[in-house]
Amino acid sequence: MRNLITGGAGYIGTELVYRLADTQGVESITIYDNLSRGNYNLFLGKKIETPKINFVHGEMLDSRKLRQVVKDKDAVIHLAAKVTTPFANLDGHIFEQVNHWGTAELVYALEESSVQQFVFVSSTAVYGNSKDLADENTEPNPDSFYSISKHRAEQHVQRLSGKMNTLIIRLGNVYGYSKSMRYDAAINKLMFDAHFTGRITINGTGSQHRSFIHIDNVTYMLSRLLRTKIPDGIYNLTDKNLSILDISDVLQQIYPGLESFFINQNYASHDLRVNRNSKLLSYIPMAETDLVHELRSFKEQFSFYLSSTDDLFVI
Repeated sequence: MRNLITGGAGYIGTELVYRLADTQGVESITIYDNLSRGNYNLFLGKKIETPKINFVHGEMLDSRKLRQVVKDKDAVIHLAAKVTTPFANLDGHIFEQVNHWGTAELVYALEESSVQQFVFVSSTAVYGNSKDLADENTEPNPDSFYSISKHRAEQHVQRLSGKMNTLIIRLGNVYGYSKSMRYDAAINKLMFDAHFTGRITINGTGSQHRSFIHIDNVTYMLSRLLRTKIPDGIYNLTDKNLSILDISDVLQQIYPGLESFFINQNYASHDLRVNRNSKLLSYIPMAETDLVHELRSFKEQFSFYLSSTDDLFVI
């Protein structure tokens, strides 16, 4: 199988490339990325011992290059997106251009291709702010530039249904170690601050919930999608519903003496819980994981430890 991964040099893309490189039946992997995050970690360090990977530097709005890069592919996983957490309401133009119209350009290219499978990684953020447990039957109510752009992109992607196997995966908030880390992601940022400063900052009351999933589960599920027959449709992919206070409690176990600072406590943050029991799990089971174990493993990836508690406050 010849695969194209847009955004393949990013946080999820880096780990997915490594996983697919070790997957039988994968003939080639083409990474399509504009490197806008300035993250070159995929290209350094750990060797990928296979000749089947190549890189194309390109933009999602470059319709000519997209048509060239998809024409000989069997499957496309579309990860490329503008993501800024938590400031998803700044610079609406860039979200609209990259996430919405960039996806539209890719869809136009796919309509003229012989691609057999398309996986679009969307976001559970399209459900907006809700006190109810969301599932695939929940009506989207996007309420940020980011989530609106993702929902509009989904509408373009749905045109491909029936022409090729078309899967829209609404992903929870991703966390966990990767050498192409995103430290603006909530749990990753809290882990860094806990390890290197001994204190974390909680915006609001801390009772706000989000749906989360570890990056290893994400790449496992995405790689399995390429080898599993699943009907066209929209599927959620998430694992845990956690409040910031839940995460703080786990961090206290891992970092005894950790301090928590609250700011903007009168601010009512968005709340979103997503049902873990997605339709997707009936096709590809996913084991439940333990957050304490995951974050202890994350801690082991930091390159050094501070020698004493006192040192935490002098860096």
